[in-house]
Amino acid sequence: MDNLKTFYKHRIDLYSGLLGQVKRQLALSSTIRLVVFIVAASLTYLFFGDTKLVFGTVIIAIGLFLFLVSKHTDLQYRRDKLLALIKINETEIKVLERNFHHLPDGSVYKDPTHFFAQDIDLFGKGSFYQYSNRTALLQGSDMLAEMLLSNNLTNIAGKQKAVEELSKIPDWRQEFSAIAILVKTDTTTKTIVSWLSGYKTYVPKAMRFVSYAFSLVSLILIGGYLLGWLPGFPIFIILLVGLLLSGFYLKSTSKLASDANRVQSTFQQYQKLILKIEEQEFTSDLLRKKRNSVVSQKELASKVLKEFSEILAALDQRNNMFFALLGNGFFLWDLLQAYRIERWIGQHGPKVEQWFNAIAFFDAFNSLGNFAHNHPSYSYPKLVENEVVLKSVKASHPLLDPKKAVPNDITILKEQFFIVTGANMAGKSTFLRTVSLQIVMANVGLPICAQSSEYSPIKLITSMRTTDSLTDDESYFFSELKRLKFIVDEIQNDKYFIVLDEILKGTNSMDKAIGSRKFVEKLVASKSTGIIATHDLSLCEVSEDLPQVKNYYFDAEIINNELNFDYTFKTGVCKNMNASFLLKKMEIVE
Repeated sequence: MDNLKTFYKHRIDLYSGLLGQVKRQLALSSTIRLVVFIVAASLTYLFFGDTKLVFGTVIIAIGLFLFLVSKHTDLQYRRDKLLALIKINETEIKVLERNFHHLPDGSVYKDPTHFFAQDIDLFGKGSFYQYSNRTALLQGSDMLAEMLLSNNLTNIAGKQKAVEELSKIPDWRQEFSAIAILVKTDTTTKTIVSWLSGYKTYVPKAMRFVSYAFSLVSLILIGGYLLGWLPGFPIFIILLVGLLLSGFYLKSTSKLASDANRVQSTFQQYQKLILKIEEQEFTSDLLRKKRNSVVSQKELASKVLKEFSEILAALDQRNNMFFALLGNGFFLWDLLQAYRIERWIGQHGPKVEQWFNAIAFFDAFNSLGNFAHNHPSYSYPKLVENEVVLKSVKASHPLLDPKKAVPNDITILKEQFFIVTGANMAGKSTFLRTVSLQIVMANVGLPICAQSSEYSPIKLITSMRTTDSLTDDESYFFSELKRLKFIVDEIQNDKYFIVLDEILKGTNSMDKAIGSRKFVEKLVASKSTGIIATHDLSLCEVSEDLPQVKNYYFDAEIINNELNFDYTFKTGVCKNMNASFLLKKMEIVE
């Protein structure tokens, strides 16, 4: 951990130094712009009365000022990106110190009916998502959540290689994340894709040539006037014709400009992310495939997106009244840009969704790569096809402080069921969540919190936190029965690793014992694999009749009138319970 902190502190120092340089450049840039403005105003005053010199001075001053504004904007972006990079590294130091509860917790993705999410603290305060998520884009956050929830066993080896590769390129990951952090848009990518797919053209194709010819005539007339070869009257005529022609399409152009204004910023900012993807060569198949979705032999997606962003920005110039008057009057500016937009949509619109998905993919996988980088002692599960379902050496929960966590060895074979007993607070529930989370992490390609591990990919299903529902007029017991029925139905269709915590809590002890035994027998008969935690010691007797069932426990001892836990996973049945002791210890009973 100390090495990681040193790594992040060094980067903070590096970016802080660069930030100081950029701030000085920004101050100089502001001074230069002020000087240009003063000089231009002075020359305009000096040449006042000479229309040609004043006109030429204004044109040159506007061009130079726009150039300086563009450079100043670039410097501001560099400043903001450096600030984002500093924040990224500060966040990583905080998380290494177990301070992560200020990060987005993914509560929006909570679903009490999901196969396992509610039971293993996947989302919410103090959740695994809150601990591991570093996505900066909404679409990336959605994709990361979908990956964690998916129970997807496809290409786990490929996902592992992708995560491992990203973990080894922190410079690229942080640059991508910093750019993504600066993305501020009011329009979602889904809305943009929908707009592009449903767009209807209105500009005649011939307008491309008409606008260029019209612009050429305007430049000849303006040049002739400035050189004294032509009177000013023809300029007024062509200005009027240009305004009338542009006005004929004004309603449609205004609608397009309004839509373009909402999406322009998104394209401008996403282009930088696409460019970052194009710049990096990847070796893992999954990353190369995603990169190739934005890179082709004919064209680079970043170049195409930049072109579109520039066209949208060009159309946005119509909001400047002075520019709109001259641009449309002399160059048919609106119609030319509208034509270029429509041509771009026709050529590239269908590819945009693919490009956006690639950006979201890298945003999501950056989180996984960052997690792997921050946990170099974790191991990527070795994928096997034998009797082993999960075999982990010195496994513990990733959200536990490693200085306090007690690691355990776990080996569970196919069609085995563990019944885990133990005293209150001895570690049963944490153990269940540890095993469950190892399966989820392994399925998305992450290294798990274990010295080494073997894993035969399997889907996860759990029942650990059933609650009653006043809204649906359901009792706790009925809610639990519905959950168990859900599990029984699902295991008919696919193989699942089943994790249950104290089933049938909503009924009396004898009924619970009988029902629990029958349920375990049904699960074993279905050739399922899993773990059940219980306080009901009678349930352990099922192992005498079913060799697939194994008994394990977590112990507690009372030493010097204090309760002591070793949190160690042991073979056998727990004999020591602590409820009575705790009632007396806390002076609840005598």
